[in-house]
Amino acid sequence: MAEKNAPKKLEAAYLETYREGRLQKKIDKAFQILESCTICPRRCNVNRLRGEKGVCQAGLEPEVSSYSPHFGEESPLVGQHGSGTIFLTHCNLRCSFCQNYSISHLGEGQRVSYKRLAGMMVELQSLGCHNINFVSPSHYVPQILKSLPPAIEAGLSIPLVYNTGGYDALETLSLLEGVIDIYMPDFKFSQGPPAEEFCHAPDYPQAAKAAIKEMHRQVGDLVLDDKEIAVRGLLVRHLVLPGGLAGTDEVMKFLAQELSKKTYVNIMDQYHPCGDVDWSPLLGRRITAREFQDAFDAAQREGLTRLDKRDRFRIVF
Repeated sequence: MAEKNAPKKLEAAYLETYREGRLQKKIDKAFQILESCTICPRRCNVNRLRGEKGVCQAGLEPEVSSYSPHFGEESPLVGQHGSGTIFLTHCNLRCSFCQNYSISHLGEGQRVSYKRLAGMMVELQSLGCHNINFVSPSHYVPQILKSLPPAIEAGLSIPLVYNTGGYDALETLSLLEGVIDIYMPDFKFSQGPPAEEFCHAPDYPQAAKAAIKEMHRQVGDLVLDDKEIAVRGLLVRHLVLPGGLAGTDEVMKFLAQELSKKTYVNIMDQYHPCGDVDWSPLLGRRITAREFQDAFDAAQREGLTRLDKRDRFRIVF
């Protein structure tokens, strides 16, 4: 549900941070973290400055799979001209059922310079995109920060979207305060056992809750302009999984009671077996129409009313 609550045009947060000289300090601190990498909750402690790789398999230089205007995102991001998505290679969460498996697990993409990454942002803006949408950015925060000054100097001015799996470290998120305009985390699991089985991250529920709270503290509820385009705030995604594996009821309760009943939520029904889960008796099928409706009902019971609405095709009963 759209809420028009931006009476005047908001400047992208990173512009003031850049003007005040705070962006370079964030860049310096971020690269210090890479020397013994704790950029995400994995805390691999590898020296990425020397090219060492941890769980995410990302090294020092940024890697990009693709970039383009994207029209399959949430309606407040897409608008008329699309969301300017930059799909970053690899992933710190590496869900076994990832629907972008070739990117997150197989490393589909290529290394790019910071100047080239900056150029991608400016190019997407020139195409009319309403925002720059970094997909799976958690393991590349230092690199994103370093690419911003040349992008700003080349005229970048549209909002930045942090499109994450939700497995983010608080120290890293603190570096993004005053940089990211729109946080778009997944909240994948509310219980540890399935997070451990399918992501090898038993602490995911606790890490995601803490991260999403911090994101909300920084940017608040989602704010739309007079054209119903997002300019600032939090947007949460939740992928419904078969058999209640995602713990949807608890996810909705958390969002409503510990964040805000005005949280904008996209409850997603597009799960399908892929990646490494074809064998799984738990995840080896699509969700049913009843399972999706139950998820939607759970959100409404908790008083969440800002639910992303798009045409859905549910053919499994």
